[in-house]
Amino acid sequence: MSDGISEESADVVGVLTERIEARFDMGMDQLKAAVAAAPTANPDATDVVKWHGLLVEVQSVLERAEDDLLAALQTQPSEVDDPTMGLAHRVNVAVTVRDGRAMVVRWLLDPNAPGKKDLAAERLARLRPRTGPAVQTSTPNRPAGSTAPATAWRSARAAR
Repeated sequence: MSDGISEESADVVGVLTERIEARFDMGMDQLKAAVAAAPTANPDATDVVKWHGLLVEVQSVLERAEDDLLAALQTQPSEVDDPTMGLAHRVNVAVTVRDGRAMVVRWLLDPNAPGKKDLAAERLARLRPRTGPAVQTSTPNRPAGSTAPATAWRSARAAR
């Protein structure tokens, strides 16, 4: 596009990609591969790769929405119709989502960001490395000779 919109918005992704690559001292493709190979090895890298992917995804949605809006505007007379306004709203939503995801990536990259060094951050860090389900999903092992309540009920009923 020659109107500067796409180049300007793509810079958000480009700048953040460069910052990620500098922070982890490797290209995005290498970082994605490293995270895919060992997702729990570096939780910060895993989070950054996840949110960068979401950022790139919404950037693509934004560019398509901009293209659709520009095509619709070129066919409009002096007044904009409701479907074209819907396209404009779609662009606004995509920009908002993109900017929100960019803020998350910036926050993840900033070790001194608010909320990273307070009590809540420490609590979150303790919860993060969870490796299994929070709730037991299988029957607990019972010591030999003990019976489960249902078994005891069945045996009492059978004795009658």
